[in-house]
Amino acid sequence: MSAHENDLHDALRNQFGLADGVVDAEVLAKSVVRCRERGIVLPTFEQVARPHAVPVGRMGDADPQGPDPRNLWRVHWYNDLAGNRVDVPEHVVLTRELTGVNSPILVLLGNRFPMITSHKLLAAFGCLAPRLVSGQFDPTRHRAIWPSTGNYARGGVAVSRLMACRGVAILPTGMSQERFDWLDRWCEDPAQDVIRTVGTESNVKEIYDECNRLAKDPGNFIFNQFAEFGNHLVHYQATGPALEHAFEAWQAATGREDTRIALMTSATGSAGTIAAGEYLKERHGTKVLAAEALECPTLLENGFGEHNIQGIGDKHVPLIHNIMNHDLVAAISDRATDHLEVMFNEPEGLAHLASRGVPEHILAALPAFGFSSICNVLAAISAAKVLGLGEDDVIVTVATDGSELYPSERAKILQRDFGGEFTRIHAAEVWGEHLADVPTDHTLEMTQRDRNRIFNLGYYTWVEQQGTPFELFERRRGQEFWRELRSYPSLWDEMITEFNARVAAG
Repeated sequence: MSAHENDLHDALRNQFGLADGVVDAEVLAKSVVRCRERGIVLPTFEQVARPHAVPVGRMGDADPQGPDPRNLWRVHWYNDLAGNRVDVPEHVVLTRELTGVNSPILVLLGNRFPMITSHKLLAAFGCLAPRLVSGQFDPTRHRAIWPSTGNYARGGVAVSRLMACRGVAILPTGMSQERFDWLDRWCEDPAQDVIRTVGTESNVKEIYDECNRLAKDPGNFIFNQFAEFGNHLVHYQATGPALEHAFEAWQAATGREDTRIALMTSATGSAGTIAAGEYLKERHGTKVLAAEALECPTLLENGFGEHNIQGIGDKHVPLIHNIMNHDLVAAISDRATDHLEVMFNEPEGLAHLASRGVPEHILAALPAFGFSSICNVLAAISAAKVLGLGEDDVIVTVATDGSELYPSERAKILQRDFGGEFTRIHAAEVWGEHLADVPTDHTLEMTQRDRNRIFNLGYYTWVEQQGTPFELFERRRGQEFWRELRSYPSLWDEMITEFNARVAAG
């Protein structure tokens, strides 16, 4: 390997979390001792993706909502709300009565993940575990810094507690109060370990700036979800198969063997979850749609602005976003997600939906949809119209989190837009504006030129601002780079297995 190739390899390993072996044996030895002392055993990526091979007794009597290291074995899609393992990932299939389109929309329910009621636990584990078993992260010395617009920071703090290290959350001050309340309960020292940056969802650069400031202290280790390829890979490895499994179970239960997974939609955020679409594309020819806020149409129009679809960040293109392999972009208004989140949680809203024939099992699932979850569904509806999808074309997506995180936001919206009370008349108006005819004006089937335009937009963040080597940035344009990434989870699993053996040997 030439000196130049060595430099690029080091950048992938150190800057982007792609270690293919032990980096620091002394640090690794410290981690082994720490995990031995705390009784920590790590699941492999394969076990996270397919937990049924792991005995249920592996969790023992651990409280599913508590900071018990045995809850690492609950970091997967196969939980119910009580933290028990289920045979099929819990999901709901939305039908025409709610969506207005013939295509079934299958939604995995992210609030089934324990501790944080969001699937961002997966991303946090996928970023931290490889750094730990490669000897890059030292739990006895480093503070784990988790930058996000909310759920990833909470997932990072939770996984840090489970893996016996100190987690620090960075998130915009405009996020829901429930997120901060949770962090106050889980952080070791909230005054020091919860860092509020200015703005809301769209202020991601300000988060990066704070990370760069903290990175000057060698005691801080930054887990930047927008550039850690473990985030991409854990969703490719786990969320893709979970969507596939739920679809196959629905097929079997309904006898709809003639259906196919036609489309996967995901609000981009850090662009981790959308990697599941690449798994489905490879296996089923599924098209992939990246959704964003209309008030900040970065992918669609190289635009800017501010919005309230909490859970997605904008005004940049994440380094781990493989936009060159995606098919559509859709922009959804936060007015729609705000109003529908209220409707899905207010008695008069649910009553109106029931009067329009929405089945009871769907009504019961709607409180599991937070703002970005609703965005994913609206993008699916819009794309179904644009693509002319029919009843045999199933769309799959993810409900990142549920309404548990938004009572304070709902109260603000109720006061601002509905006079403090949501009535049946309001429900009819919300239905008419946001569900009766979901618009298609801001849904784009991308050409190759569109993909290149969006890809190029990332240059300003990653090369000019964050110092990514240009050659590494450019390699991401071709699919060979992304295919080569697929080898890392098996390498990491070997390293995790060896790590656990060393922990047990003491």
